[in-house]
Amino acid sequence: MKKIKMYGELEVHISSTRKEMGVVAGKRIEHIIKEAIQENGEARVIFASAPSQNEMLAYLKDTDIDWSKVTGFHMDEYVGIDKKAPQSFTKFLEDRLVDHVSMGHWYPFGGTTASVEEDLKLYTKLLNEKPIDLVILGIGENGHLAFNDPAFCDFNDPLTVKTVDLDEVCRNQQVNDGCFTHLDLVPKQALTITIPPLLACKKKVAVVPGPTKKYAILNTLLGEITPNCPASILRTCKDSELYIDEDSYSLVKE
Repeated sequence: MKKIKMYGELEVHISSTRKEMGVVAGKRIEHIIKEAIQENGEARVIFASAPSQNEMLAYLKDTDIDWSKVTGFHMDEYVGIDKKAPQSFTKFLEDRLVDHVSMGHWYPFGGTTASVEEDLKLYTKLLNEKPIDLVILGIGENGHLAFNDPAFCDFNDPLTVKTVDLDEVCRNQQVNDGCFTHLDLVPKQALTITIPPLLACKKKVAVVPGPTKKYAILNTLLGEITPNCPASILRTCKDSELYIDEDSYSLVKE
């Protein structure tokens, strides 16, 4: 059974199970993409790359969306990682979605030019060519959006994309998610889209299941709106939605 509640401007959809959440979120995302195509002839979408997205992506790849009219981006990537490595966020999305559909344009983030600086310039240009119709967000265990960890989060960041150092909570999450076997193997730097362009997307949909996210969801929904929990800013944003399950919602008391 799904419940819907409002926290500020943020519309929160609570599903009984993770699987149900994935389908509910997937249906909503399908609708937004189809609506954008109908209105604009195309849909520009930023995707999150994390195991929290698995159920939603599994739903999306089997829809009848006209993927030839979709331009896809992803919001972050490790600096210097091989794009074919299983931990690469490019490969994550290609394995779960991009390789299963005929996407009109797909733009991997990082590793496509001769330097990190050129990667940042290229992605800034691509993202700013036209408005983004939809961003599909995850929320980290430390409350981050993309790789905007609390120590580096700036709600008024002047940059579109940047290089960041990853804090230990964020790096440990990659181990908890099974992406790396040990903390020492997790890269210490990443490329990320900053907070302002994420929030400027026409629609913002966050998909955040599981017990490891319960403290992040508590702070996102009931804590102070602060860069110490970057996701808390979603409560101030119109056209923002959060899809969670009972596990990630379990600490929220009203």
